[in-house]
Amino acid sequence: MAKRKPEEPAAGSPAWMSTFSDLMNLLLCFFVLLFSMSTLEESKWAELVASMNNTFSVFNGGATAIGDGILVSNGVSQLNELDKYINSTGKLSDSDSPEEKLEEYEKSGDVTILQEALEEQQLQDNEELAELMGETIAENRLADQVDVSFNAQYVQLTMKGALLFDSGSDELREESYTVLDQVGVILERYAAGIIEIEGHTDNVPIHSARFASNEELSSARALSVFYYLSEHTLLDMSNLKHAGMGERVPIADNSTAEGRSKNRRVEIRIYNPS
Repeated sequence: MAKRKPEEPAAGSPAWMSTFSDLMNLLLCFFVLLFSMSTLEESKWAELVASMNNTFSVFNGGATAIGDGILVSNGVSQLNELDKYINSTGKLSDSDSPEEKLEEYEKSGDVTILQEALEEQQLQDNEELAELMGETIAENRLADQVDVSFNAQYVQLTMKGALLFDSGSDELREESYTVLDQVGVILERYAAGIIEIEGHTDNVPIHSARFASNEELSSARALSVFYYLSEHTLLDMSNLKHAGMGERVPIADNSTAEGRSKNRRVEIRIYNPS
């Protein structure tokens, strides 16, 4: 009797894998059925959407991603406003320019913003004017005799009292004429508004036949400079003012000789015409 040949295994996957695949399909259908019967809480979904929107700005086109959507929400054309974006993020500047504040005032109508814009513009104008005056003073070698300073209201030229007057006197020294002439040229060239001349003294009391107090001495010294400028320049005299401040506005310590020397001075303020 001939021997039977062993049967060869059938081609393809093992039989158990078909049963396993059917089981996985049944489980998938079961979970889909459970999900379809579940309910979604709309309030929690709304909170999730709001949180994502505020954090990543992905639902409104990036409108709050950077500033008010500059560069992101409004497209590549907003690249031309890169400087505004940089200013709004505080990367390169701490405050808006006067021009930007004026634009903000036109939108909001806030008078405070307008006042800040005008003050900043005046400060910039006076800084430029002070630089021009300082260059002229340096060219004429007057830096040791005339100091330049500025703020938002005016540019100030300060001259030492010892240069202009002898002790206790209101008569200009001849040595001061050259300096005053050159200061007069500077005023003619750059001063377009009110010019105020102030005389200042130290706190050492004065009692002379001519002056009863430092108030009178400081007023007389301011008036002497006023008269000199009116006679030797083409300045509009209606724009010139003079005042004596006595010892009331010291800039140094009156307890030292050096401090008292600094306090004896004449200040010429060129006010911003705006």
